Amino acid sequence: MIKIGIIGGSGLDDPKLLEDYEMSDLQTPYGHPSSSLIQGMVNGVEVAILARHGKKHQIMPSNVNFRANLWALKELGCTHIIATTAVGSLREEIAPGHIVFPNQFIDRTTKRIQTFYDTNKVCHIPMAEPFCPELRKILAIGAEQQNIIAHKKGTVITIEGPRFSTKAESHLFRAWGADIINMSTVPEVILARELGMCYASIAMSTDYDCFMENRAPVTLEEVLRVMHENAEKVKGLLKEVLPRITYTECFCREAIKTSVIG
Repeated sequence: MIKIGIIGGSGLDDPKLLEDYEMSDLQTPYGHPSSSLIQGMVNGVEVAILARHGKKHQIMPSNVNFRANLWALKELGCTHIIATTAVGSLREEIAPGHIVFPNQFIDRTTKRIQTFYDTNKVCHIPMAEPFCPELRKILAIGAEQQNIIAHKKGTVITIEGPRFSTKAESHLFRAWGADIINMSTVPEVILARELGMCYASIAMSTDYDCFMENRAPVTLEEVLRVMHENAEKVKGLLKEVLPRITYTECFCREAIKTSVIG
């Protein structure tokens, strides 16, 4: 049975996206999720939507209860996670308004618990291919059919935040091979793998990071404007691709079975 968890931000926790929706408030062993969960149907597919930063976007990145969020989605029966995220671009060719389906991440967070196995047992979860290739393929095909400018792969670097990068950091991240930058993919993608869920990200480029010398530094107003425009594109993309997701054999679900010691 397929059920899709959508982790969204501004504009992507809209109940109008769903048919016959209901709200659920869950308590998990790790505390409360960031928001109530909205459950319903999209084109015949069961969906649960969670607002990563809260309904009013009041939870800063370091304070997101990632473990509670992922646990709650698993408890509701979600088999797949599609996570939307606003990102800054580290490449000229990834313009504001473009979509990226990352296939790799670099972790620059410092304060976040990245595992459910922090007592009594140790989990060495494989992360060589952190994003589900099948989900990424489905999303890329859907974007092409919707005439959305999208990049089929890319490396996202997740920083602690909530501040934006310095120019020195931005140039460093580019030298490392990062293509986009955000504050939310880690540890979300890792925890999804520990729970045996397929995970893919729809990364929405809102601005160029500050490496571009001929552009003024990014402003929050600019970011919010492009976020709103991107949200409408992503809603259309989700309606297009959700019915195509199937329950196939996948390393994403199998990896945890041989990763725990103790």
